[in-house]
This record gives sequence, structure tokens and C-alpha cells, in this order.
Amino acid sequence: MEDRLILFPRTEKALFTRRLNRFVLECVLNGTPIQAHLPNPGRLWELLLPGSPVCLVENDSPQRKTKYTAVAVLREGIPVFLHTQETNRAFEWLLRRRAVPGMEHIDGIEREKTVGKSRFDFLLHEGPRPFYLEVKSCTLFGDRIAMFPDAVTARGKRHLMALSRIPAAQGERGVLFFIQWPRARFFLPDYHTDPDFAETFLDVRDKIRIQAIAATWNGDLSLSPGVRELTIPWNLIRREAKDRGSYILILRLDRGVSIPAGKLGRVSFEKGYYLYVGSARRGLKGRIGRHLRKRKTLFWHIDYLRNEADKVIALPIRSSFEDECDLAADLDEIAEGSIPGFGASDCACESHLFRMADSPLRSPRFIDLLLDYRIRRLEKILS
Repeated sequence: MEDRLILFPRTEKALFTRRLNRFVLECVLNGTPIQAHLPNPGRLWELLLPGSPVCLVENDSPQRKTKYTAVAVLREGIPVFLHTQETNRAFEWLLRRRAVPGMEHIDGIEREKTVGKSRFDFLLHEGPRPFYLEVKSCTLFGDRIAMFPDAVTARGKRHLMALSRIPAAQGERGVLFFIQWPRARFFLPDYHTDPDFAETFLDVRDKIRIQAIAATWNGDLSLSPGVRELTIPWNLIRREAKDRGSYILILRLDRGVSIPAGKLGRVSFEKGYYLYVGSARRGLKGRIGRHLRKRKTLFWHIDYLRNEADKVIALPIRSSFEDECDLAADLDEIAEGSIPGFGASDCACESHLFRMADSPLRSPRFIDLLLDYRIRRLEKILS
């Protein structure tokens, strides 16, 4: 009989509709709208798109507010495991089958070990020498590159720092990234989303063991023991993880407004979402921080619109490439309209501001574009 782990013997497939809050999804199951608990705090923008198939299990606890729990989502027909609390159980199963590269001789496994003020997922033993290990589940990827995290993680940064502070004489220390995508070949910290985590990742490289493995979840949501160790392209990370690049501001207007915009005069904006493209050859973090603040001297066209926006989200694309105008041209292809001349006074573009009626974060074409600029072009470099 094939050796495999089945965490959830009975699952049902539903279609994702929307995320009601951080831990609750709305789905359609057998034609009926239902709510499901999501045991994953990540953003999951690239996976939870309208109509995406979601694997649900029925809760057997009466204390649960929702009848179902979402444990996986299908991407290109392949299950991507979402249940972060069960990831360590899956990893332990792989350990006991000697399936994790470099850890084939582990002969002792303890869960949830506290050292000082920090608690780590595992204390492993290979003979008398202890090995403190933290495991991170990774659900952000293109095709061959996986990245972590998909949202800012102060906790993840603290874990890296705490591991690096354990004296080497007390044992080995490490972090393992459990990639929930079988096609992955490379792993990088997501310096676009969390540059502080990426900086710490680089700083502790010589102090702790850093490893990434890709797992294979089968169609029945069982886990196979075969895993692949991923390559970490350190030189590429050092080159690309700089405070420079381009960015997209997503601004939501809940009502129509008319605002002054420098030489453009007064410009009318209808209700909807507006996507502004900008760049900074240095000081990208500071540039984006300025855009997010309301209290400032109004200088650029976007400053006036930002003050009227009901919500603003910044999406940095940290890179050595100068691609602001390419990004604007690609957004123009998927947007429903643009504001002529807006933000494009110093280039040949017709506009750097585009409009969409609905949230671009629910648009597969927009998410695909974001993956192209953040991840897939790196895959071409590593091919």
C-alpha cells in the first residue's frame, strides 16, 4: 500500500466567493452560500480569487461558529494546503519517514520548545546534539519560485533573530520553509512585501540553517513522502532586495469627487478603484510612506487624489529594473479607463492613473500581472 498521510479523510469542494474577514471565507457549496473558517492569516491574494475551488472539512466541534473549515485551495487543479496549524503535523510525518533532505538521521522529535522568551516549533535530536527548528508554511509562488511571507510578519522576523541568538554551543538552530507547491525550484524572502524580514533573512544566513522544501499534495489531499529541496539564490536576493523600484497605489473612492490636479485643472473622478503607478530609484519605502500619509504638502497629482481616497493600499515592486512605464502600459491593457496626463508629466506615457470598477485584488488579470513583475521575471533570470 502506498505510504501517504491523510489528514482529512473526507473533504467537500466549494467555490470561493469572498473573504469576509481574516479568518472567515464565503463559499458556494452545492449551490448554497456558506461560511468557512480559514486557519491561515496570510493575504492569499494569488490563491483566493472568485470561483477558485476550495476544499472544506465539516467541523465536529459545536463550539465552532462556522460549520466548515477551508483546508486547501486548488490552483491549476493542484491542491495548495492552507491549514497552517496542521503543517507541523505534516512536517513531522515527513521527518519520521526520513524524507527531509539533511534530516534523515534525526532520532528524537519534540514539539513546541521554549527557549528564553521564544517558543519554537521543534526540538530535534541527532544523537546528543539538539536542533531548534522553526517551520514556516509558504503559499506564495509563481511557477518555479516560492516566496515568504505574503504579508508583513513581525513574528517571523523575531523568530529568525531569536534563533540566531541561541549560542552555537547549545545546539544547531534553523528555519525551514514548507512550500505547498510541488513545482517550486527556488526560494526567496518576499522583499517586496516585507523588506525588514528579507533583511533579517540575509543577516542571519551565516548564523542559522535556512532550508526550503517543496511538498506534493495529491488530488485526495493526501501527502506523499517525496519532497524536493529548493535552491536559495543568495546573490540574486542581495541584488534585488534593495529599497528601490516601482509601485502601484490602489485608491478606493466610495463616492464621486472633483479635485484640483495641478496643470490638469479640476478633474472629476467617479466612484471606483484607481491604480497609480510610480517609482523611486532610491528611498522607495519613504516614497510610499509619504503617499500613505494625509498630512503633507500637496505636490504631485496623486497627493490630491490620495486625500479624497477612502482606502489606500501600496504594492511595492522592489527591483533593479526601471519598469515604471512598462508597468503603466500593462495596467492600461487590463484597466477599464485612464485619466489622461495624470502622473505622466515627465515621461511619454499617456497616463499613470487607471480606473477599475471593482477591486483589482479580486481580478485574476491584475493578480497575474503582479506575479509577473514580482516573481515570474525572476524565474526567467534563474532559467
